[in-house]
This record gives sequence, structure tokens and C-alpha cells, in this order.
Amino acid sequence: MNRVYNFAPGPSMLATEVLEKVQKDLLCYGSTGMSVMEMSHRSKMYLEIFNKTVADFKDVMGIPEGYKVLFLQGGATQMFATVPLNLMQGGKADYIDSGNFAHNALVEAKKYGEVVVAGSSRDDNYTYIPQYTLSPDAKYVHITTNNTIYGTRYDHVPETGDIPLVADMSSNILSEVYDVSKFGLIYAGAQKNVAPAGVTIVVVREDLLGNEAAYTPKVMSLKKMADADSMLNTPNCFGIYVAGLTFEWLKQQGGVAAMEKINIEKANLLYDFLDNSKLFKGTANAKDRSRMNVTFVTGDADLDAAFVKEAAAKGLVNLKGHRIVGGMRASIYNAMPMEGVKALVSFMKEFEAANGR
Repeated sequence: MNRVYNFAPGPSMLATEVLEKVQKDLLCYGSTGMSVMEMSHRSKMYLEIFNKTVADFKDVMGIPEGYKVLFLQGGATQMFATVPLNLMQGGKADYIDSGNFAHNALVEAKKYGEVVVAGSSRDDNYTYIPQYTLSPDAKYVHITTNNTIYGTRYDHVPETGDIPLVADMSSNILSEVYDVSKFGLIYAGAQKNVAPAGVTIVVVREDLLGNEAAYTPKVMSLKKMADADSMLNTPNCFGIYVAGLTFEWLKQQGGVAAMEKINIEKANLLYDFLDNSKLFKGTANAKDRSRMNVTFVTGDADLDAAFVKEAAAKGLVNLKGHRIVGGMRASIYNAMPMEGVKALVSFMKEFEAANGR
């Protein structure tokens, strides 16, 4: 069977070159005589993989001195609690409510201190990035840079002065260039743009470590995890190895800056069609449209379902929108080639013509 164009929001497609390398090394990594899945996380052979993965990530992300890189577990959902446990210090934090996961993060944070909703687009079904007013005495400001379900993204980095900016970048990490020095903490589940599910990437400014609440579980203490080089407990060795292969692949593509240009071209191709279509309509505010997750509808639920079914038969799979919003969603992460987006647009034109529009 031929591979399909997989538009899933996560776990999502990986670069073919990465999968081929995994396949080649699956039974025996190099001259070790074993799979990476069989290695001790404290062995010399695995630590070489781990250390190179960290170094390559720092390179492609442009991480300056004074930051620690961690590869943890628990996903972004665990980070919703980890962040306030480590940073709130009995005070309050600003959260900008721009989507489902942004909202889940602030609900979780309320268990550990005062949460100020600095701005929200919840009442308008999260179709845009809201205006916000930040507190001068917040311990940190939390944003979700890209909203997977609703298809929106920040077109700017909020200015927070001396207050640490925390960002959930789960669905757009390494897809566009960011000045990491503007952030106190960045976290991302790896399953959308980097690796299989089970790895959580954390970039944290070192001066923010060591202030966690006394009751913080040790596996959620960023200081303890940093001191143990992410190995306080057994990490997801295989997922980290695949992440390392993705970082190598990304460098071969020209790095994040080159990938950002490609992602803009892919998104523009799809949005240009939507803006001129008589059948399909994009659902996100034009100014705030995501480059990673393109959401759209026909306006007819039965027609939406028919489109998803017929697209799958053409090898364009996982286009059904999230259950809480319906419609369609095309997730076009780094690994989605331009050919996949062109194939999608071509089919959308066929479907539009066949349905009398």
C-alpha cells in the first residue's frame, strides 16, 4: 500500500527520511547490536544519542546561554500543572484564553493560585486571538502560540517586560523562528511536529528553576529534572531518538527559517483557495490564521462528512475537524510536503465542481 497524505493534528506524520532511518536502525542501531528501544538510558551508547539530540535542538531552535533543555513525559497536559507548581509561588498568573488547550491550562492552574484571564475569545468560539491586558504583578504570563482545534496563531510575541512569558508551542514548535530570549519557559508535546507521542520538550530559563511549591512531585520539579538531565526517571528513550532524527532532518532542510518560508507557502496555497471558493469557507479570523492547522467548513454537515470520506478514498486522510467544532481541519506541519497540500487543493476543486458550486 502506498503512503497517504496524513493531515492528522497529532500524532501526526513524520518526515519520510526520518521513518526510513528508524526502519533501518530498528533492529540494530549502528554497531551496538541492539535497538535504541533496548538500551539503558544511562549507557554510553544512549547518552551519545541523547546529548546530540539536545545539542541539535539547541541549534535549530536558536537557544541562547542560560536556558536548560529537558525531554520529559506527561505531555502538555501535565505541563498545565507543572508550570504553576514551579512558577506561581503562591501569587497570581495571567492566562490568555485563545483556544481549548489554552483554556484547559488556565483551569488547571487555578488549583495552585490566582489566575487572571487577561483576554479571551471563548465567547466567539475562539475564532481569533483576543486583545489582552496584563497584570503588573503577575508571576508569569501564559500563552498558547498556535491553537490546533480552532486554527489560530499569534502573529506576535506579547511584550511582558520582566515578567516571564510561558508558551505552549505544542502545535507549532520549530515551524517558525522565535526569539527564545523573549520567553521564560517554552513547552511542547512532540507528537505534532517532532516525534511520536510521549516526549514533552521543555526550554526553561535557568533563573526560574528552584522555586517550586514544597508539595510539587519530584517528577514535576523542573529543577530536579534539570539537575538530573531529564533522567530522574527513565525517559522516553525511543521518542527522544526519533526527535533527534527530526532535528537532523530539519537542519538538512535549511533550518527553521527555511522551513518557515515553506510553511507560509503551503498555508497561503490553501487559504488562497478557501478565500476564492464558492463552497468552502475558512473559520478563523483572517489576521489570526494558523499556518499549521487550517480549519474550514462547507456549511452543510452532511456535505462535510461526504468530503472527508471521499478525500480519504483519494489518500487524503484525517481531515475531519475536532469533535467540538466539526467541519474539516488540515494539519500541515513541517513533515507535510507541498505536494500534499497541492493534492488537497486539487481534490477540493473537484469536490466543489461535483457539488454544483
